[in-house]
Amino acid sequence: MAIMITEECINCGACEPECPNNAIYEGGDEWRYADGTALKGTYKGQNSGNTVAVDTPNMPVSMDYYYIVPDKCTECVGFHDEPQCAAVCPVDCCVDDPKYRETTEELLNKKENMHLV
Repeated sequence: MAIMITEECINCGACEPECPNNAIYEGGDEWRYADGTALKGTYKGQNSGNTVAVDTPNMPVSMDYYYIVPDKCTECVGFHDEPQCAAVCPVDCCVDDPKYRETTEELLNKKENMHLV
Protein backbone atom coordinates (compact mmCIF):
# COMPACT_ATOMS: atom_id res chain seq x y z
CA MET A 1 0.00 0.00 0.00
CA ALA A 2 1.04 3.59 -0.28
CA ILE A 3 1.36 6.08 2.54
CA MET A 4 -0.82 9.18 2.65
CA ILE A 5 -0.58 12.44 4.56
CA THR A 6 -3.71 13.39 6.45
CA GLU A 7 -5.17 16.88 6.79
CA GLU A 8 -3.63 17.04 10.28
CA CYS A 9 -0.33 17.89 8.51
CA ILE A 10 1.28 21.01 10.00
CA ASN A 11 3.37 21.65 6.84
CA CYS A 12 6.66 21.28 8.68
CA GLY A 13 8.30 19.62 5.66
CA ALA A 14 10.22 17.03 7.70
CA CYS A 15 8.96 14.19 5.48
CA GLU A 16 9.88 15.55 2.05
CA PRO A 17 13.69 15.16 2.14
CA GLU A 18 13.39 11.68 3.67
CA CYS A 19 11.54 10.14 0.71
CA PRO A 20 13.89 8.05 -1.48
CA ASN A 21 11.40 8.19 -4.37
CA ASN A 22 10.71 11.92 -4.26
CA ALA A 23 7.03 11.01 -3.87
CA ILE A 24 6.30 13.80 -1.35
CA TYR A 25 5.44 17.31 -2.49
CA GLU A 26 4.45 20.53 -0.80
CA GLY A 27 0.78 21.40 -1.11
CA GLY A 28 0.06 23.22 -4.36
CA ASP A 29 3.23 21.99 -6.10
CA GLU A 30 2.93 20.12 -9.40
CA TRP A 31 4.69 16.75 -9.56
CA ARG A 32 6.36 14.63 -12.23
CA TYR A 33 7.23 10.95 -12.38
CA ALA A 34 10.77 11.93 -13.40
CA ASP A 35 11.35 13.93 -10.20
CA GLY A 36 13.99 12.08 -8.18
CA THR A 37 13.82 8.91 -10.30
CA ALA A 38 15.71 7.45 -13.24
CA LEU A 39 12.57 7.34 -15.39
CA LYS A 40 12.78 8.50 -19.00
CA GLY A 41 10.19 8.54 -21.78
CA THR A 42 6.84 7.21 -20.62
CA TYR A 43 5.77 5.36 -17.50
CA LYS A 44 2.66 3.41 -16.57
CA GLY A 45 1.63 4.13 -13.00
CA GLN A 46 1.10 0.94 -11.05
CA ASN A 47 -1.75 2.41 -9.00
CA SER A 48 -3.35 4.75 -11.52
CA GLY A 49 -2.82 2.58 -14.59
CA ASN A 50 -2.14 5.77 -16.57
CA THR A 51 0.71 5.90 -19.07
CA VAL A 52 2.23 9.36 -19.25
CA ALA A 53 5.39 11.16 -20.30
CA VAL A 54 7.54 11.23 -17.18
CA ASP A 55 8.35 14.94 -17.56
CA THR A 56 4.68 15.95 -17.79
CA PRO A 57 3.61 18.12 -14.85
CA ASN A 58 0.69 16.69 -12.89
CA MET A 59 -1.85 18.53 -10.78
CA PRO A 60 -1.18 18.66 -7.03
CA VAL A 61 -2.95 16.03 -4.95
CA SER A 62 -3.46 18.65 -2.24
CA MET A 63 -3.38 22.42 -2.33
CA ASP A 64 -3.22 22.89 1.44
CA TYR A 65 -0.67 20.47 2.88
CA TYR A 66 2.12 18.10 1.87
CA TYR A 67 1.00 15.07 -0.11
CA ILE A 68 2.34 11.74 -1.35
CA VAL A 69 1.94 10.53 -4.94
CA PRO A 70 0.70 6.91 -4.62
CA ASP A 71 2.27 5.85 -7.94
CA LYS A 72 5.70 6.86 -6.62
CA CYS A 73 5.39 5.64 -3.01
CA THR A 74 7.04 2.32 -2.18
CA GLU A 75 6.70 2.66 1.61
CA CYS A 76 10.52 2.83 1.48
CA VAL A 77 10.62 -0.92 0.68
CA GLY A 78 14.04 -1.71 -0.73
CA PHE A 79 15.52 1.39 0.91
CA HIS A 80 14.64 1.30 4.62
CA ASP A 81 12.95 -0.96 7.16
CA GLU A 82 10.04 1.45 7.64
CA PRO A 83 8.47 4.40 5.83
CA GLN A 84 10.75 7.30 6.59
CA CYS A 85 8.02 9.93 6.29
CA ALA A 86 6.11 8.29 9.15
CA ALA A 87 9.30 7.90 11.19
CA VAL A 88 10.09 11.63 11.13
CA CYS A 89 6.55 13.07 11.22
CA PRO A 90 6.06 15.00 14.48
CA VAL A 91 2.24 14.75 14.34
CA ASP A 92 1.87 11.17 13.01
CA CYS A 93 -0.07 12.23 9.92
CA CYS A 94 1.79 9.86 7.54
CA VAL A 95 -0.42 6.77 7.58
CA ASP A 96 -1.33 3.78 5.40
CA ASP A 97 -3.55 4.76 2.50
CA PRO A 98 -6.44 2.26 2.44
CA LYS A 99 -7.10 3.02 -1.26
CA TYR A 100 -3.79 1.50 -2.36
CA ARG A 101 -2.90 -2.03 -1.26
CA GLU A 102 0.31 -3.51 -2.65
CA THR A 103 2.38 -6.55 -1.77
CA THR A 104 6.05 -6.32 -0.89
CA GLU A 105 6.84 -7.76 -4.32
CA GLU A 106 4.76 -5.07 -6.05
CA LEU A 107 6.48 -2.34 -4.02
CA LEU A 108 9.93 -3.74 -4.88
CA ASN A 109 8.97 -3.93 -8.55
CA LYS A 110 7.82 -0.30 -8.48
CA LYS A 111 11.10 0.73 -6.80
CA GLU A 112 13.18 -1.12 -9.37
CA ASN A 113 11.20 0.33 -12.29
CA MET A 114 11.63 3.88 -11.03
CA HIS A 115 15.31 3.61 -10.23
CA LEU A 116 16.80 1.80 -13.23
CA VAL A 117 20.07 3.39 -14.15
